[in-house]
Amino acid sequence: MFKKIAAGFASAALLAAAPAWSAAPAPARDNMSHALAVTGMVETPLTLKVADLRQLPPANGGEIAVTRHNGEKAETITSYRGVRLRDILDKAVLDAPGHNDVKKLAIIATATDGYAVVFSWGELYNAPAGEGVIVYYEKNGKALDDNDGEIALISAKDIRTGPRHVKWLNGIEVRKLVE
Repeated sequence: MFKKIAAGFASAALLAAAPAWSAAPAPARDNMSHALAVTGMVETPLTLKVADLRQLPPANGGEIAVTRHNGEKAETITSYRGVRLRDILDKAVLDAPGHNDVKKLAIIATATDGYAVVFSWGELYNAPAGEGVIVYYEKNGKALDDNDGEIALISAKDIRTGPRHVKWLNGIEVRKLVE
């Protein structure tokens, strides 16, 4: 099986710490995510469950087509409820004391099965796309199930939303790319 390649500006070295893919994926129930750990270059590492996410400013959305990297439609989400990724990062407080330090940060979202996607600080905080990067816990009016984990992420403003759709989301790591 081919390794999945994270979307965004990620290099192979950036994702080297992510677990390797196995030939046969585990059943969805074995990948279930129950909490989201926010780690790395943050002042306050966090572990958030759905109840904690519900306490943050809500981000709700309407219909979105999840399209694969080749443009094929994977599914349609009619509605979702969650929180913007940058609101989670604001709660953790980015550890970037220097004037230009935030520009050197990469934010890596990982799943229990090892899938990982990358965002830059600029995408999340200084571009329209940041409004649509949502960590969600409800889809189509219901709590997420085994197929998505309790927590998932989607970059709703991407042209092809599938490559940065992370089911079974369990980690957000903030890394400094260069000194």
